[in-house]
Amino acid sequence: MRTVVLLLPKAGYRNDDFLAAASKLGVEVIHASDACHQLAERWEQMPLALRSRDAAAAADELVREVGPQKPAAVVGIDDLTALVAALAAERLGLPHNPAHAVAAARSKALSRERLRAAGMPVPPFQVLSRDASAAELEAISARIKFPCVIKPLVLSGSRGVIRADNPAELRSALARLSALLRSPDVAQRRDPDVDRVLIEEFIPGPEVALEGLLTGGRLHLLALFDKPDPLDGPYFEETLYVTPSRHPAVLQDAVARAAAEGCAALGLREGPVHAELRLSPAGPRVLEIAARSIGGLCGRALRFGVGVTLEELLLRHALGELPEPPQRERRAAGVLMLPIRKRGVLEEVRGLELAREIPLIEDVVITAHLREELVPLPEGASYLGFAFARGEAPDAVERALREAGDRIEAVVTPRLPTAR
Repeated sequence: MRTVVLLLPKAGYRNDDFLAAASKLGVEVIHASDACHQLAERWEQMPLALRSRDAAAAADELVREVGPQKPAAVVGIDDLTALVAALAAERLGLPHNPAHAVAAARSKALSRERLRAAGMPVPPFQVLSRDASAAELEAISARIKFPCVIKPLVLSGSRGVIRADNPAELRSALARLSALLRSPDVAQRRDPDVDRVLIEEFIPGPEVALEGLLTGGRLHLLALFDKPDPLDGPYFEETLYVTPSRHPAVLQDAVARAAAEGCAALGLREGPVHAELRLSPAGPRVLEIAARSIGGLCGRALRFGVGVTLEELLLRHALGELPEPPQRERRAAGVLMLPIRKRGVLEEVRGLELAREIPLIEDVVITAHLREELVPLPEGASYLGFAFARGEAPDAVERALREAGDRIEAVVTPRLPTAR
């Protein structure tokens, strides 16, 4: 039986989807995680524990443990596990992305530098300490064009991303971001980039998300999502993804070319790609290219061929069974990432059955837990849940998802302060 190593992050939304895909494909799975004691109760076998915050050490440990079993593939799920997978696959002699390329994709600073060096248009940017002095900020404000966007180098999912329209807002945004980077859940990453932030000029225009698969350096377009809601700040919470895109075909082709050029600039050659681009007046501009597939549960919106899930497709590719990925299904599809609007302890989620009754809505999944504290962006790191719709036209899918979102209400109570 073929064996695949799945690197499952402790807070991964998609762990169960990958495990289900492996079961459907009939492959043996070696689980590896950075939180085995938390996950073991849900799994049939004890996962291999990894210290994944140190990618090189985790890869070495993984190779020692699984090498004798001669796995056919090592698959990471998120940004960090993708790097561990690349390092381990290199040591095991398996097809993989170059580790330096995955590392560059993980870093907002490195990726900007690689894209700029390759001649791709990127907004003016610079990296500075999260503890930059007032004098340094004054000098930056004199050089940079407003509005600008300040971003952490180590976080994902728009967490900590804040727009500033003037020097005063920039100072306020940096102070807020610095506090977030000092918080325990971020500081425990022990990433050297936790002390640095990126500032770049704001790019106007709508956003799109591209899901792709690299085979020998060639990018196959799996899906292009529109993001119908404007993402202009001050925070950049993503909500709606709808595919197929309704932008003109010539613009969609330009997006695909820009993503392919970005992958080449970073050195990515094999495996999934999730790219975010802005459609500026001067053409598509790459915001991010991640060496992984789409996050959250958003992958459930995608089906290929005859009911093939995204996770099945990715595992088949990793196992060398997929020279050409099948086309996405003909129907339109979309996902609504249910936003967290108010901070507080979750007591109840209302309107779920009403939302599920809406035509075209396939499912609504609440991923937040009762009695969990919900935190909105830019400090928050999760969603209330996800709603999925499928239909004949993207406009109808979007309307169904918006209506579902309007019917769902999270009831929260303020968290009581603790005595010190």
